[in-house]
This record gives sequence, C-alpha cells and structure tokens, in this order.
Amino acid sequence: MATPDWLQRARDQWTYTGATRPPFAVEPGADQESVWDYPRPPAVVPDTRLVEVREPNGLIASTTTSVRVMETSLPPSFYLPPNSIEEGALVVDSHRSHCEWKGEAEYLRLPGGTEVVGWRYPRPYDLFADHAGWVSFYPDRVDCSVAGEMVRPQNSHFYGGWITSELVGPFKGDPGVPSL
Repeated sequence: MATPDWLQRARDQWTYTGATRPPFAVEPGADQESVWDYPRPPAVVPDTRLVEVREPNGLIASTTTSVRVMETSLPPSFYLPPNSIEEGALVVDSHRSHCEWKGEAEYLRLPGGTEVVGWRYPRPYDLFADHAGWVSFYPDRVDCSVAGEMVRPQNSHFYGGWITSELVGPFKGDPGVPSL
C-alpha cells in the first residue's frame, strides 16, 4: 500500500531521525548500539539469532529468521515469520491501531486470554510489505529471548521494544526522554 501524502507530511515533522545523536543519549560501548543512531523511517534488518517466545504453558514461537525493526529512540521490535508461530497459539483480537510506517496493526492474544500479547500488519505500507503478517510480541506480557538472553520490556504499555544488553538509550517512554 502506498503512503498517503498527508502521512508523508507528518513524517517530515520529526526532530530526531538518527542523523545526529542528541546530547542526552548514552554513548554506546563496544558491541553496543545506541537507539538514537537508528534511522527514521525505520530500518528493517534480518536477524539470524535464535528468537523464542514463551508463555506459562509452553512455546509460542521459535525462529532464526526474524527481522528487527529499528527506529530512532525505540528498542527494536523483533518480528517473526508466520510459519514460526505454533499453530493455534494466538487468536486475533478486535483492537486495531495505526503506525505511520507500517500501516494498520491487528492485535493478537492467547486463546482464552483477554490481554493482547502481540501484533502484526496484515496489509502494510510499502516499507514493510515483505513482512506482511509477521508477528511481534510484548516482552512484558510473554517471555521473549534473543540468543538465550531474556528480553527486558520497554517502559511503555503501547510500544513493544525488546531491550537486550547490546542496546543503550535512554529509550522512548523512559522518564525525561523528550517528545520526538
């Protein structure tokens, strides 16, 4: 789906785009990344590390073919291909939202549950078209790991960034982080 003109105009208003790291950003150490160096619009980067998602009753998903969506100020969200999701592990919720980069999101929950645990973009904009239907998860609602490291959730009830030891912030949603 092509990006509407009104949406492009809104995108053009952003202050931080990854071109310059703001003075409040933490300097990354060796083998670390600053989320303030990530671009806007976001980069969609293949990742071959083992990514697993679990809930108390077992495995929801496992893959070595995920993508990281990396956007200025946000910890990356890992998206997993539909074939990595255990059959029957998720059901579609009625909630929807809109992302200016990816399009309309549809939310997912565990069967019999009421809390949303993940989301996907069934008909995304061009930027994410190759990953239509891929699923990301909220690490504060299910257990997510990358290469055996347990993911820490982003300080937000809306954004689902995955914080690992390779990242430095501060992250969007942390106290004192300016509006973008």
